[in-house]
Amino acid sequence: MKIFDGHMDIWCDVSKKRKEGCENIVKNFHLERLKKGEVFGGVFAAWLDNKYSDEDSEKEFIYMLNSVSHEINSNPEIFNIIKSRKDLEKEFPKEKLTILMGVEGLRAVGNNLDWLDTLYNLGYRLATLTWNEKNILGSGAGAGENSCEGLTEIGKMAVRKMNEIGMIVDVSHANEKTFWDIAEISTKPFIASHSNARTLCDVPRNLTDEQIKAVAQSGGVIGVNGYIGFIKKCDFSSPAPIENPDLSSKPDLKDLADHIDYIAGLVGVDYVGLGFDFCEYLSEELKDTNPKNLEDASKCQNMIEELRKRGYSENDIEKIAYKNFLRVIKENLK
Repeated sequence: MKIFDGHMDIWCDVSKKRKEGCENIVKNFHLERLKKGEVFGGVFAAWLDNKYSDEDSEKEFIYMLNSVSHEINSNPEIFNIIKSRKDLEKEFPKEKLTILMGVEGLRAVGNNLDWLDTLYNLGYRLATLTWNEKNILGSGAGAGENSCEGLTEIGKMAVRKMNEIGMIVDVSHANEKTFWDIAEISTKPFIASHSNARTLCDVPRNLTDEQIKAVAQSGGVIGVNGYIGFIKKCDFSSPAPIENPDLSSKPDLKDLADHIDYIAGLVGVDYVGLGFDFCEYLSEELKDTNPKNLEDASKCQNMIEELRKRGYSENDIEKIAYKNFLRVIKENLK
């Protein structure tokens, strides 16, 4: 069954590998695995590491955007970019990847919301306002002493502008206050592209039951996240880590399917999808941070088979695999 993955960091890999002198990165490093897993498309996110200073972050962000544009323009035969509702009404070309362009964290945008227009004109249709950090727009899940702070006034303006122009608001990585500010302000369905249920794994990056209900009430969707530290509780060195999970009791694909069961049981199958967040290609430290039997995109059909074993109907599996995400995208785009 075909799959739409709600969160892939492939644009980050494109930027990194271009610095190393590589070209045609998606074709040479990712396409085979995606096709083997029957991943016909997904959200390709441009994510900027927090290691950069505010000044350097804008330079790196521009470099990444240029790298992405170069990659797309150099490989038109493999990319089908979703930019409007009309693009969703056409039959997707089977030989191409159907991509929704996303930005993971708008730190580099600063207080210049004209950047949102620039990103839109470049084809980007989704963004999280923060990664794990506190920035000028709001506070992320790893904001520490700022955990009680939510959207700033300019962050609220950003949400309204995103609703206006047709850019999806993604609450993954938002802290609770930022989440609830977005839920109150947004007039469009919003998503948590790669988050799990906090009841099953109590870490700040996952959603409480009330947050899950709020996403569903907006008409949005939650993509379950394959990063092992968000599937089962482990010991970490920071409040919202992406590295150094305890691998001694590595979760299995079945443990991730438990999150699908939980979310579907709480709010219904119409509000859960797949946002695997595969990280094995980003760095040596992250190569073992996916669950057993779901080590990379080539193994995605294992999840489909697991859902069949659990008694989900084919219609419900289609919703989880791709239809729910496509519905929310269509409701947001112009």
